[in-house]
Amino acid sequence: MKPSDGKITVFYDGSCPQCVQDRCNYERHAKGDDKEIEVEWFDITGREGDLIAMGIDPDKALRELHIRDQNGEILSELDAYQVLMARVPHYRWLGRFINLPLIRPISRYLYHWMVIRRLKKEGRI
Repeated sequence: MKPSDGKITVFYDGSCPQCVQDRCNYERHAKGDDKEIEVEWFDITGREGDLIAMGIDPDKALRELHIRDQNGEILSELDAYQVLMARVPHYRWLGRFINLPLIRPISRYLYHWMVIRRLKKEGRI
């Protein structure tokens, strides 16, 4: 997969019901915008070899959101969320908020806590 003009690739856990729901919510809000939001969704489930070939650690991909931006750069965690949310006016404020200097460490902690909790509950770690 090569990056294309304006398109980003979002690497998400398709075996996670919440991740799939988040994707649906994002797509619903993105469709309400006047311009087309170019996002390619890449389900990481069972794609460890593909992830490694792209320079993404499969274990980290399971624990953190990753995107490939329009320049081909891989971003993860809150940096990835900020880029993704900035593309939809409905979420733009949230992307800025979670990256504020005092809020960022709290956002990071809560994000990791929720993901680890979910993966343990599902017996995946």
